[in-house]
Amino acid sequence: MHKAKIREILSDCGKLSVDVAQLEDDSDLYQVGLTSLTTVNLMLAIEDQFDIEFPDAVLSRATFQSISALNEVVEDLVD
Repeated sequence: MHKAKIREILSDCGKLSVDVAQLEDDSDLYQVGLTSLTTVNLMLAIEDQFDIEFPDAVLSRATFQSISALNEVVEDLVD
């Protein structure tokens, strides 16, 4: 589980309208302020943190929709 680290990264670079600690794992990140620019920043920060690279196949809005969705992709790429 990498959700805690993803939350930390999201808090640092997500520029969300609410505190990340208040979000459920399945909360829609776009509804709380995630934009296309902050999505790119988030992706780059996650890649750096976990030493992974997001393949083109997972570069979609759905991947960045929630902490759970991000965690699922990170879990697949880290293992």
